[in-house]
Amino acid sequence: MTHSLLENGSACGPFLGAVCQGALVILGLVMAACLVRAVRGPSLADRVVAINMMGTAVVLMICLLTLLMKEDYLVDVALIYTMLSFLAVIVLTRIYLGVWKERHARERKAVSAGDGEEGTHG
Repeated sequence: MTHSLLENGSACGPFLGAVCQGALVILGLVMAACLVRAVRGPSLADRVVAINMMGTAVVLMICLLTLLMKEDYLVDVALIYTMLSFLAVIVLTRIYLGVWKERHARERKAVSAGDGEEGTHG
C-alpha cells in the first residue's frame, strides 16, 4: 500500500501546487544570491555560510518537488542530501579553522620578530 502526500481528490491540490511552484521560484532566486555570495566572498566564513545555505535550499526544493510530483521516495533523497551537506560543511569548517590557525601563527611570529628588531635598534 503506497501513501501519497497529496491525494488526487484533495481540494487544496491546485492551490498547494501553485504555492509550491512559487516557493520553488523564490528558492531559485535564493540559490542565485547564495552563489554570488559564495563566489565573491569577501571572507572564507561568508563562503562557508553561503554553501551551507545552498544545501538547505536544495533540500527544501527536493521536499517541494516531493509534494508536486507526488513521489514519496524523494523524501529519502532529501534526507541523504541533508547528511551529505552537513558533512561538507563540517569539512569546510575544519579547513577554515586550519587556515585561520596558520594565519594567526604567522601574525604572532611577525609581531614577535618585529618586537625583537625594535629592541636591538633602539
